[in-house]
Amino acid sequence: MPDYRRNRVAGGTYFFTVNLLNRREGLLVENIDALRGAMDRVMSAHPFHIDAMVVLPDHLHCVLTLPTGDDRYDTRWNQIKGLCSRSLPSDESRSRSRRKKCERGIWQRRYWEHTIRDEGDYAAHVDYIHYNPVKHGYVARPVDGPHSSIHRFIKLGILDAHWGTSGIDTTLNLE
Repeated sequence: MPDYRRNRVAGGTYFFTVNLLNRREGLLVENIDALRGAMDRVMSAHPFHIDAMVVLPDHLHCVLTLPTGDDRYDTRWNQIKGLCSRSLPSDESRSRSRRKKCERGIWQRRYWEHTIRDEGDYAAHVDYIHYNPVKHGYVARPVDGPHSSIHRFIKLGILDAHWGTSGIDTTLNLE
């Protein structure tokens, strides 16, 4: 197995993309409560802060901040994916490799991680998250995305309800 090296910063802030194995399914939004429940359980055992997040039918993006002295985002993602998977019916097809490792066929094994470097990097990734449902054609305006932290940002007065309807720079291409 290749030795993938991930950047680790204790107490760091990270951007993640986590994908379903079958990118043509709508499993995440169809089972949003299972995902939320898994994240809540893991957050209780291994605290983290969700700075921004969007859940689309086949993948999610989020910016998470870990507690001071903690760099174990891998533990959190392994547990979130495992708890979410165990709460769903086990009717998906699985490869021989996944059966051998007693893995479900729901999530891609890996995920994409990026360490946030500074305020500009943070802002660009949060904007990317909030605009992502529009980019993929699920909604016409970011505010129309039902599973997005944009609603919290609007409620707190950080963003206007019309944010992203014109003039946004969507050149940050992370997929």
